[in-house]
Amino acid sequence: MRIRTAATAALALATALTLAGCAGNTAGSGSMPGMDHGSSSSSASPSVVMANFNDADVMFAQMMLPHHQQAVEMADMILAKDGIDAGVITLAEQIKAAQQPEIQQLQGWLEEWGADTGTSSMGGMDHGGGMMSDQDMQTLDAATGTDASRLFLEQMTMHHEGAVTMAQDEVDNGQNSDAVALAQTIVFTQTAEIATMKELLAQL
Repeated sequence: MRIRTAATAALALATALTLAGCAGNTAGSGSMPGMDHGSSSSSASPSVVMANFNDADVMFAQMMLPHHQQAVEMADMILAKDGIDAGVITLAEQIKAAQQPEIQQLQGWLEEWGADTGTSSMGGMDHGGGMMSDQDMQTLDAATGTDASRLFLEQMTMHHEGAVTMAQDEVDNGQNSDAVALAQTIVFTQTAEIATMKELLAQL
C-alpha cells in the first residue's frame, strides 16, 4: 500500500509538473506574439495616422478653406444691407451657418496634417474655382437693393460651382474618410443651393 501510495503521489507530481510545463510553454508562446503585436501596433500607429491622408486631401482643404472664408464674407456683406430679397437673406444665412463650422474643420485637419493653413496655397488659382476677385468683392459691397440681391446670387452661383468641382475632385481622389465625407456633403448641399439661387434669380 505504501509503495502504491508513493507511486501514485509520484505520478500525480509528474503529471502536475508536466501540466505546469505545458501551461508555461503555452503562456510563453501566447504572450510573445501578443507582445510582438503590441509593439508592432504601437510603432505602426504614427505611420497609420500619417498615412490617413494624401496630397488630394491636403489640396482640398487648402483650397476650400479660403473659398469658404470668402463665401462667408460675401454672406456677411449681403446680410448687412437693407432692401435685400427675403429669399436671398435666408440663403445667405444658410450658407454662413453651414460653412463657418466647416472652416474650423478644414483648419483643424491642416494643422493635424502639418500643412500650411494660410491663403498662400490659393496663389495658383488666380481667382479660379469660382473665387471672386477684389474688384468683384468691391462691386458687391457697393451694390444696393435688388441689384445687390441679383449680384450676390450671380456671384455665389459661380462660387458654388467652383466649390462643387473641387469637392468632386476630393471625392474621386481623396483618402481621408472625414475629408471625403465633407466633400460629398459640399457637392450635395451646394448643388441644391445652386438650384435655389437660379430660382431666386428668375423671380427678381
